[in-house]
Amino acid sequence: MHFDQRTQQALREAGLENDAIVEISDRVAELVERDADRLEAFFDAHASVYSDMELAHSRSEFPEHAVEYCDLFTHGADLRGYLRFDSWGVPVEGGRVLRGDDRPELVELSLGPTVDARVKFAPERDAL
Repeated sequence: MHFDQRTQQALREAGLENDAIVEISDRVAELVERDADRLEAFFDAHASVYSDMELAHSRSEFPEHAVEYCDLFTHGADLRGYLRFDSWGVPVEGGRVLRGDDRPELVELSLGPTVDARVKFAPERDAL
């Protein structure tokens, strides 16, 4: 179960039985895995994407990135992995689809060091 002890206690105090808490925990894990699959599919579908990432060497408000791969894994409610562009990469520490249920059109990833920010990605600049 991915809920910490305080959250579990609060859920019990709210009237949930342990079986319900386990069921909810499992459902959260399923949803995170679904999002990971959708995020990977988004990056797999596009040779390049645009972002709202602030880059020191870019003059563009929404820089373009050539995508090599996005490799994500889940553990409970955690979504982690690595996003590799043509000449650099960054750890992923979370993410979600913002628009486009079946075919994601706008996604957001929480990127780790060296970016340390939440960054939106889209296949076209005007989608940002």
